[in-house]
Amino acid sequence: MKRLACSLALLCLGGILHGQGTHGLTLKRTITLPGVTGKFDHFALDQAGNRLFASAAGPHAVEVIDLASGKIVDSLGDIGKPHGITWLEQMGRLFVADGVKGELDVFAGSPLKRIATIALSEDADDMVYDGQTKLLYVGHGGTDAANPARVAVVDTATLKLVAELPVATHPEALELDAKHDRILVNIADSGQIVVIDGKTHIITATWPLGHSKGNTPLAYDAAQGLLIVGCRTPAQVLVLEGNGGKEIAKSGSDTGADDLFFDAMARRAYVIAGSGAVDTFSVSPTGQLAPVSVTHTVAGAKTGLLDEQDHTLYVGIPGVGGAAAIRLYESK
Repeated sequence: MKRLACSLALLCLGGILHGQGTHGLTLKRTITLPGVTGKFDHFALDQAGNRLFASAAGPHAVEVIDLASGKIVDSLGDIGKPHGITWLEQMGRLFVADGVKGELDVFAGSPLKRIATIALSEDADDMVYDGQTKLLYVGHGGTDAANPARVAVVDTATLKLVAELPVATHPEALELDAKHDRILVNIADSGQIVVIDGKTHIITATWPLGHSKGNTPLAYDAAQGLLIVGCRTPAQVLVLEGNGGKEIAKSGSDTGADDLFFDAMARRAYVIAGSGAVDTFSVSPTGQLAPVSVTHTVAGAKTGLLDEQDHTLYVGIPGVGGAAAIRLYESK
């Protein structure tokens, strides 16, 4: 036991030392958003238009930010609580999950206008898009017995709901495994990951996480077939083998993990924790984890977006007693 405690202490110390070195995230820009208060949920990026879409809880809107000027150029309002968000460049459509109204809003045009609303249920949340089938998978429900937890399957071309897949409790993050035509879903309150077949829309596997729960954020290493999971209880990051869900490695993290991204080129995972930190880990091709740095933000900064092409990690900074902001960190 003493040897184990010593090893854990050295691991933690190594993470602190790395955080003080030159290998962590580097703040390169802050975009202040006057008039925007409250926290952010998810983000989406329009590469061609150089725009960032931000789900802003305070104004009940999706803020459209021109990245060249750092200014809000549009505000898509009348959204109860914007959660998951996806921009489909080829279609010119923005999909926004509204957790209060229990619906999926669709915006299109220039300027963007709401063109459709697809009924889901309370706590409509995160989503993932399959470009091969043009299907969007959206987690919703699970707040009580009258509102069962489900994963909705939406045809983004026809804007029709084509399937509803029941799960044990509220679905959190979703990831796509395009190679094997699977959708991987975090079922946080149950400490599970479910695997959905992209062709049949049948849940083909359920992987329990043992004593880990609150598995809110998720990322997938497609090249090596590894699943990276952020957990809140206890606060840690897991690496799972992608075929059967076997745990390969784990490491402690900051509390309140809410977003997680994997940079395949740098082989680094970024865990954004609501306690006010971004934890950076290196992930070996065999799935071993090593702490790299801890970048301190502010309490409540819990979500962001990774742009691998531009080597930029966006982190939403809540407006509490002042304007909200977006921090842009260099991730290489």
